[in-house]
Amino acid sequence: MVLPLFLFNIYKLNVLILHECIFSLPSTCFTWPLTCIHDILTLMPSAIACVCNIYIALLNFISPVTSFVIDLYCMLFTLLSCTSSVFISYFQLLDCVCRHFLSTLPFSSLRPRVMSHGQNCAAFYGLDESDLDKVFHLPTTTFIGGNETALPLREIIQRMEMSYCQHIGVEFMFINDLEQCQWIRQKFETPRAMQFNNEEKRTLLARLVRSTRFEEFLQRKWSSEKRFGLEGCEVLIPALKTIIDKSSENGVENVIMGMPHRGRLNVLANVIRKELEQIFCQFDSKLEAADEGTGDVKYHLGMYHRRINRVSNKNITLSLMANPSHLEAVDPVVQGKTKAEQFYLSDTEGKQVMSILLHGDAAFAGQGIVYETFHLSDLPSYTTHGTIHVVVNNQIGFTTDPRVARSSPYPTDVARVVNAPIFHVNGDDPEAVMYVCNVAAEWRNTFHKDVVVDLVCFRRNGHNEMDEPMFTQPLMYKQIKRQKSVLKKYAEKLTSEGVVTQQEFEEEMAKYDKICEEAYTRSKDEKIMHIKHWLDSPWPGFFTLDGQPKSMTCPSTGLTEDMLNHIGNIASSVPIEDFTIHGGLTRILKGRGEMVKNRMVDWALAEYMAFGSLLNEGIHIRLSGQDVERGTFSHRHHVLHDQNVDKKTCIPMNHLWPNQAPYTVCNSSLSEYGVLGFELGFAMASPNALVLWEAQFGDFHNTAQCIIDQFISPGQAKWVRQNGIVLLLPHGMEGMGPEHSSARPERFLQMCNDDPDVVPKFTEDFVVRQLYDTNWIVVNCSTPANYFHVLRRQILLPFRKPLIIFTPKSLLRHPDAKSSFDTMLPGTEFLRGIVEDGVAAHKPQDVKRLLLCTGKVYYELTKERKSRGLQAEVAITRVEQLSPFPFDIIEQEAKKYCNAEIAWCQEEHKNQGYYEYVKPRIRATIHRERPVWYVGREPASAPATGNKNTHLQELKRFLDTSFNLDAFKNLGN
Repeated sequence: MVLPLFLFNIYKLNVLILHECIFSLPSTCFTWPLTCIHDILTLMPSAIACVCNIYIALLNFISPVTSFVIDLYCMLFTLLSCTSSVFISYFQLLDCVCRHFLSTLPFSSLRPRVMSHGQNCAAFYGLDESDLDKVFHLPTTTFIGGNETALPLREIIQRMEMSYCQHIGVEFMFINDLEQCQWIRQKFETPRAMQFNNEEKRTLLARLVRSTRFEEFLQRKWSSEKRFGLEGCEVLIPALKTIIDKSSENGVENVIMGMPHRGRLNVLANVIRKELEQIFCQFDSKLEAADEGTGDVKYHLGMYHRRINRVSNKNITLSLMANPSHLEAVDPVVQGKTKAEQFYLSDTEGKQVMSILLHGDAAFAGQGIVYETFHLSDLPSYTTHGTIHVVVNNQIGFTTDPRVARSSPYPTDVARVVNAPIFHVNGDDPEAVMYVCNVAAEWRNTFHKDVVVDLVCFRRNGHNEMDEPMFTQPLMYKQIKRQKSVLKKYAEKLTSEGVVTQQEFEEEMAKYDKICEEAYTRSKDEKIMHIKHWLDSPWPGFFTLDGQPKSMTCPSTGLTEDMLNHIGNIASSVPIEDFTIHGGLTRILKGRGEMVKNRMVDWALAEYMAFGSLLNEGIHIRLSGQDVERGTFSHRHHVLHDQNVDKKTCIPMNHLWPNQAPYTVCNSSLSEYGVLGFELGFAMASPNALVLWEAQFGDFHNTAQCIIDQFISPGQAKWVRQNGIVLLLPHGMEGMGPEHSSARPERFLQMCNDDPDVVPKFTEDFVVRQLYDTNWIVVNCSTPANYFHVLRRQILLPFRKPLIIFTPKSLLRHPDAKSSFDTMLPGTEFLRGIVEDGVAAHKPQDVKRLLLCTGKVYYELTKERKSRGLQAEVAITRVEQLSPFPFDIIEQEAKKYCNAEIAWCQEEHKNQGYYEYVKPRIRATIHRERPVWYVGREPASAPATGNKNTHLQELKRFLDTSFNLDAFKNLGN
């Protein structure tokens, strides 16, 4: 039989689409017979297997001549549907069908890219009116037929338009899993799938009333205040509540949320259920702040609340994380906290704890942290088993149009990299939004993978209520001013359907208005703002009832010799049988065993001792970062790999004790911003865990600077949220160039909150009190024993503070950088300063110079001092804890060496390192009676030289100055 012309045109066009869009076939392929195409498809790689299987199944469907045309027709239309590039479904038939999605709305971000709006689909493909009445068998993989197996082409097109060309657009055909694609097809293609009963519609209307009237109430009361309201996307509130309702029905007990500032107050009020008076009092300019820190603006604050979900009648805990203005920065923090909550509940599939992330369209496309966070979603040690992402798509970013804000067609395209389905929905159709949110929650519960809901809406005001959007988007905002509110539209719809009466609608609004007015009256009684009332991550039982530490003491961090030996023996062995390790690792473990016999530890073994002992005390330890399992410098080896069996590993740390806490050590993706944020979130969940993030090199933390600057350093001051995260930052001038030398200690020290000009009183609890008052702890240990003690102290303290440790590189194997068991036994502790204990200490009156230093440079100074024979003339004291500053130790040393010059020596450049931080504090300690001289490298813009010879010359120069006792003569103060 001769192939009809219109069928040939479709056939030719669609094979060409296959060539151009997917398979890169030769340009002449459209002339090949069907059998050749079949052979090509069978050879396609597995990555497109789900699409190819559909093609091949339909190609195999071709049978006798009598049914050839009908079956070929189905196959060709299927080919067409599977190669469309916008909101693709399995049986979409025509490109124009999918390109008319949301055709009723003037969305600049949703322009069709092939056919113009309104172009006749049939004519485009060479079809005439008579073809539309022909009946075709439906493939078993489509659901548009319901119980019918054949439909006229006209009906097929109409049903496809109803499924994919109304107020919902679905992107899913890039997913390379046939089961998942079929699941989505069934949800959107089944006839009459989107049905709601009257009770559900009334609930939806009531939620819209609360969402809308809340914003209107704030506008009436505080018209000149910034609040970043939700006007234009009021449907977000019922959308979130629908997701939570469905998830609660599916067994979720804990929902952790992160969001930007837009709509936050509304979410706090109507989703989290924060007391309205607590929100309203934030607008009172006379409200005094409690003495709990700096606080934060109202649209950055978080909240934690446990309540009964009225739909599922189950308890559910909701937590909205506090976050800064830096858009999307909270994403990995939420994921880390979610992972931690799942971990502590042994929720290995994410059935009890889940996360919801809200985004703006511009930030979702523009902020790289979104991409980093997505790439954590399926990693074994980072997955949260599916996150529901809700994009509030304003179609504008502040004053920037989408056409100049992103290169991708849609703001959600970043989600495609992890095969997350994307559901675009018109925000002015509340029922469509509810249906999509139900599907998203079911998807997450079924497949435990990420999903995106794109609420295509608008922003009724400017960036905030004080901003004038007509300056930059005049036409858009003329249209918006004419736009009815979604509440009014939906109320009119339900009234016309007879679901509610106008009186019932007005009574519902009056009821919520009364709630707001009563709360407003109560809010006037609030005189003091307590930040702790907005805490998003409480630690029940860790503090007293009023949030204070239960003591101001810290026990000894030392261990018994038996315990040190036990941990050391495990660290130097392979605790499982039939496991073959690398020969080089055999030598390393043997060396560890020899150290244990000699009652000594190096850096790696000291870390092992600290971790192992805390595991025995029930403290979970999580060490994360790039290459941390082995260690960047091949010193750690916490994960052993069998040399003969693929993926067979052993973590000796998990074989220390029968009932120990678990130890998690995990190489991260090549991300700093995302991973550090994730670990920060993990550390928020419980105070009884030691969570550490190690940078591959110390300066790599600068790509995570936002997490450090906005969360870690000021987190407690802004949000009364303590956190015990530990940052391990390899640091040291080793002649390796500018990029692998400095962890930028000056930046961390600049952000310390202590006053350089005030020497605190040395009370009995001075040491612990100092730690409690600081925003974070900064140390640079020079001995393995001190590293061991500071790690254990981090957990034994009665409160939590971030700990910044500048860790060594060359000292990892330095023969002098070892510690005896004697410095780690019961009664020993972390030494904030290690004072001179050599010849100079015995005759302090004869000492001519007191050198103060920190870290690795100590070993270079002692070596040079010995070579010059100046042990009696020069004393060297190490400052191990830089912040909070050890004023008492420096005062003792200055008094002891009363006749000596005082100099600070560092290997970093003068405008970097520690000098600008320690100088005023040393001067304040000694009452400015003596100058504090500088010894080190000259100021520079780069952290270090890239030339090895220059590096050595600089080292020789400052060592010469250190021990030239006449270097500072005749110099002014």
